[in-house]
Amino acid sequence: MRTEPDAGRAGPWSLVVPLKPLALAKSRLAPALDGTARARLALAFAQDTVAAALACAAVRDVVVVTDDARAGAALAALGARVTDDTPAAGLNAALAHGARTVRAARPRAALAALNADLPALRPGELARVLAAASAHPRAFLPDAAGIGTTFLSAAAGAPFRPRFGGASRARHAAVGAVELALDAVPGVRRDVDTPADLRAARELGPGPHTAAVLAALGPAAAPAGRASPAPPG
Repeated sequence: MRTEPDAGRAGPWSLVVPLKPLALAKSRLAPALDGTARARLALAFAQDTVAAALACAAVRDVVVVTDDARAGAALAALGARVTDDTPAAGLNAALAHGARTVRAARPRAALAALNADLPALRPGELARVLAAASAHPRAFLPDAAGIGTTFLSAAAGAPFRPRFGGASRARHAAVGAVELALDAVPGVRRDVDTPADLRAARELGPGPHTAAVLAALGPAAAPAGRASPAPPG
């Protein structure tokens, strides 16, 4: 499975978004949702993340690394480039593969890894994060819990060293990435793993794909969604 990027975009940044097979995604939502609902939400999260990223003027292209054919087709339809997870060796290997895919064509590309489960992502918030990251060879943004990482960048020519998973905030700092001190970017920091995370994302206002899935799950689950496309800010 491979699709080509939109060559007409002028932004300097290439984003790499890893996505595991939908049937395996979001297992920590199991106390609240069955497997079918979790797969639908995982895809919707990724669609809203990719759509917001592609709406950011600083973004040249988005490379999604996944072996899920359904997700790949849906994200390619939004304009992402999709490549197979040929290493099949976990999250960080998938990110490294995505980075190699980008830099095979543009060796000095500015890269950033972005979680696939940021349903409240806004293009304007992402633009502020990318602008701050551009001041450093490598930088990262911790998640809302302050333990993990939702964003990791490598400027043009800088090595890309992903250390995602668990307490990745400390690991990214330990390998020399600069932590970005940004407060007003809640959508970039709010990934969704647990029911509490999902409630917090709903309060921020999820993108249209996530809002539609939550609405379909029933009135009690429906958030106050925002219109598509996501507004800057």
